[in-house]
Amino acid sequence: MATVGSEHSEASTIAWDDDTLVVIDQRVLPHELRLLRITSVDELIDAIKTLAIRGAPALGVAGAFGVVLAALAHPGDIEKVELEAARIASARPTAVNLAWGVQRTLAELSQGPQGVLAEALHILAEDGQLNRAAATHAADLIEGLLPDRRLHILTHCNAGRLAMSAFGTALGAVRVLHARGLVEDVLVDETRPLLQGARLTAWELAEAGIPHRLTIDSAAAWAMATGQVDCVIVGADRIAADGSVANKIGTYALAVAAHRHGIPFVVVAPESTRDLATSTGAEIVVEERASAEVTHVGGIATAPEGIAVFNPAFDVTPPDLVTAIVTENGVVG
Repeated sequence: MATVGSEHSEASTIAWDDDTLVVIDQRVLPHELRLLRITSVDELIDAIKTLAIRGAPALGVAGAFGVVLAALAHPGDIEKVELEAARIASARPTAVNLAWGVQRTLAELSQGPQGVLAEALHILAEDGQLNRAAATHAADLIEGLLPDRRLHILTHCNAGRLAMSAFGTALGAVRVLHARGLVEDVLVDETRPLLQGARLTAWELAEAGIPHRLTIDSAAAWAMATGQVDCVIVGADRIAADGSVANKIGTYALAVAAHRHGIPFVVVAPESTRDLATSTGAEIVVEERASAEVTHVGGIATAPEGIAVFNPAFDVTPPDLVTAIVTENGVVG
């Protein structure tokens, strides 16, 4: 997979350039800011499975452009493009946005590659607008729930601009609150085992000039117990019809702790993450990933060789533990 230099745009982390999908390679952050130039479906699927591209909205946008790559590679061959689209949609099972983006562009296949491209570009353009709207609604809600104070916020994983095409959802809400002068401190869960909080969210907060501290995941409940958290804000990879929220592993534990301590637990995500065809959280397929993600850190073994591993990438938080779900349409559910 080809790469280009380290230049980037604050406006967008995903771009289409000369029949090529250009994305930030999230595997090498924070040590290197590298762009990937993806020109085939195989390259895209590899980038998705290895988490070079991650985050539900970003997966939706990438999936849309994956169909464009397939249509360009197989002009006029609808059956082949549909098979390639199915491969893309199944690359990660939990995040509903990936299949959503694929289906939206696939619906334009009768219009040829340029029709598919037009729809993908539309999805890209609207993503940043929807994220900013959701973030603003969430910031309004949180300011109303916790008035007249500067806030100590805890977040988990990464729901910032790296997880979408622009701005961010949960971290976007933090950006809005910071712009209003309402953020005292953001506590960033490291997010084991792949450290999306430590590598990505901390990088974004530093980039935006927002005060923050990094902590281990298992310290979050104690931070709540000792008055260091006013609100928990997270994103989502799939939201069932009953309001159950699938998000990065560790989210459920945060919700339980926040409920115990009377702390608002707010989920911010685009409407495309709501999956009304999935009735309850019990129906959500939770992806399990390779054991090496747990047994090794930076390529160095930290556990006995051959040990059995339980490595779910996500968990599901029931609706009774969620204070509010906020999308571009405001508070929902």
